[in-house]
Amino acid sequence: MKLKTKDLLTLEELNNNELSHIIDFGIKLKKELKNGKTKPILKNKTLAMIFQKPSTRTRVSFETGMFQLGGHALNLSSNELQLSREESIEDTARTLSRYTDIIMARVYDHKMIEILSKNSTVPVINGLSNSFHPCQTLADLMTIKEKKKKLQGLKIAWIGDGNNVCNSLIYGCSKSGINISIATPKGFEPDRQVIKKSKMNIEIETITNPEIAIKNADVVMTDTFTSIHNIDTKREKKFLPKFQVNTSLMKKAKTNAIFMHCLPAKRGHEVTSSVIDGPQSVVWDQAENRLHTQKALLVSLLGI
Repeated sequence: MKLKTKDLLTLEELNNNELSHIIDFGIKLKKELKNGKTKPILKNKTLAMIFQKPSTRTRVSFETGMFQLGGHALNLSSNELQLSREESIEDTARTLSRYTDIIMARVYDHKMIEILSKNSTVPVINGLSNSFHPCQTLADLMTIKEKKKKLQGLKIAWIGDGNNVCNSLIYGCSKSGINISIATPKGFEPDRQVIKKSKMNIEIETITNPEIAIKNADVVMTDTFTSIHNIDTKREKKFLPKFQVNTSLMKKAKTNAIFMHCLPAKRGHEVTSSVIDGPQSVVWDQAENRLHTQKALLVSLLGI
């Protein structure tokens, strides 16, 4: 399926059918890989990967995905590009468009992704910005569908910070019929405009009590309270211990609820090892599925 959008910046760009297609296509590609039936769908195609921020899952999954599809990925640290010598984002986008077939960027400021998109003639993928993380949500929804065999009518409980991952997840829930209850400390709610655009299609609850949010949840999700590279004691005091996903809190969800975390995790902070390593955790399947949904996304954006 050729997507109507040129780029994927937030997940809002996809319609319901396109989102469903990418998830199902990712599941199909995963099965084919397990059966040794990979196809060079993106032969002679090149992906430019711009990294302002460190990455494990984003870099390895995109680079491996392009390799498995017969294409090539270029790892471009922003410090190694002329961006570090004040070449404009606009000129960088125009130049990369002449050399490559698609661009993925992992950046701090979401405005950079928007400028790249506006000035690029090839598709641009947001590999993470301070506002959104659409690729993560694609993998999350694929994982949920694998484990629960459906999406429509399920309930997700998000516990912690209403951050970039949460923002994209809300869009994903809205387009797949999943209700979501979000428990955050006061002042850490997700983007109001994202909620406003999404709440017509599903039930969205924003509260400050994790025990209420997690009631009857099919899926429990969280993320770090602070950057994995920093320890912000004052900030973490607003989350701990109330918003930590531990065994006691998990027991308040459905007995067959699954636990998800986009990783990397700060064990003992937003989640305990007993949960992330426990029988309800599907975080490693979730991490693997970044590979499969991103392959599906690359092919769909390029219309091949």
